[in-house]
Amino acid sequence: MTEEASSSAPGGEFEREPVPDSALLGSGKFWGMYAGEHAAGTEFMIGPLFLAAGASLSDLILGLLLGNILAVLTWRLLVVPIAMAKRFTLYYQLERISGGSLVKFYNLVNGLLFCFLAGAMVTVSASAVGVPFGITFDVPENMFGLSNLSFTGLVAITGVIISAVAAGGYERVARFANIAAPWMIAVFAACGIVSLARMGVTNGAAFSEGKFWDDAIAFVQQKNGPGEFSFWQIVVFAWLCNGAMHFGMADLTIFRFAQSKASGWAPAIGMFLGHYMAWIAAALLLAALIKIQPDLAVGDDGKVTANPGLLAFDSLGWAGIICVVIAGWTTANPTIYRAGLAFQGVLPKSSRTAMTLVAGAVATIAGAFPNLSAQLLGFVGTYGTVLGPMGAVIFVDFYLMKRFGLSDEYALQSGSQFNVAVLIAWLLPVAVGLYLILWQGVFAAYAVIPCWIVCGLLYLFLSKLTQKEPSPHAAS
Repeated sequence: MTEEASSSAPGGEFEREPVPDSALLGSGKFWGMYAGEHAAGTEFMIGPLFLAAGASLSDLILGLLLGNILAVLTWRLLVVPIAMAKRFTLYYQLERISGGSLVKFYNLVNGLLFCFLAGAMVTVSASAVGVPFGITFDVPENMFGLSNLSFTGLVAITGVIISAVAAGGYERVARFANIAAPWMIAVFAACGIVSLARMGVTNGAAFSEGKFWDDAIAFVQQKNGPGEFSFWQIVVFAWLCNGAMHFGMADLTIFRFAQSKASGWAPAIGMFLGHYMAWIAAALLLAALIKIQPDLAVGDDGKVTANPGLLAFDSLGWAGIICVVIAGWTTANPTIYRAGLAFQGVLPKSSRTAMTLVAGAVATIAGAFPNLSAQLLGFVGTYGTVLGPMGAVIFVDFYLMKRFGLSDEYALQSGSQFNVAVLIAWLLPVAVGLYLILWQGVFAAYAVIPCWIVCGLLYLFLSKLTQKEPSPHAAS
């Protein structure tokens, strides 16, 4: 997946070598990129899910504040120092540590998870396209149940279009996303302001009292059953929903171009415009719909459903529809593109276009199951649990290996294609984490940091047991 690194990174190229000084970028490039990336289609889905899950308004405001501060600090203090010291992509850095064969396996897992995330965005865009045509967005009881036939067909059409655009190349996608980002951020803000005005919340006292929010939660729980989303769940979710990017070190690929450590503060604009303002604004859309037209908030199954297209159309009309379509589109396109490059990393002789279309097909199939998008609060935590621990391998390799008398970048030093210490250290805690999430009902984001710590400790211990003296010509 080193090709993805060059395409998604601000400067391009240098997939298998350190970024030279001549290609380094100033902080402004990073602020713009993070603003566009984190005010996108997922925000329309995640925001209403907080309300639907039973989060109180005060917990949401304070919890998101703390969680997003922690996320920014993790990017700045964990990722940036290693990125600027090594200036390698995540995937080349992993290859030097774990070997090429193991990185192919990692790419396969990464690509599939990208497809599921893109699938949720296909669902989001289709929900908006369907509103003018009266095509409903139904979430079935079964996790892998289909919606109605019309919506499934709309998902297929939307997925084909998105996949075709993604197959055309990343530059076109990225250029459009950067143009659309400021407008989308403005629409998100408008969603919140208009929703409050429609509910009669016109001053700070009415907002802080939060009666409109409490009434909406009461309505949801009457229809969906009791639920609670605690302050600490909000904090941990906000902190770790991008766990694969910071704890998992995926953004080494981005920050290897940083000219100064000040660039490491750039995620703040994405966290506070996207994962703070946009999440709360999107949640207010659902609160307004429940207060003004409660029947529209209830699906055919009698439960409240967060339909992004309907929510935006109810508050902002066609501007809302267009924003949801574009937001989902600008998120799904680069995600499908990256998934295709991950698959190309597994099958190097295949073409990028063919693998992008394969990724688009997988994402479209995933998008046909609306429950996947309805489970985003859990999915992104699971995503971080699976991919985040690999960042601990990089952290330990960078800071601790030589201190313990061990070789860093062992695969490079030994000529190995498969570092078994990395494989076991990664999969063992992930397997336990997935068991706790899927079978014991543990909130997915809670597993990210324990898995990360255990993976790092296991990697250090297993390296002590398995490392041998490297061949004198292995790293040449």
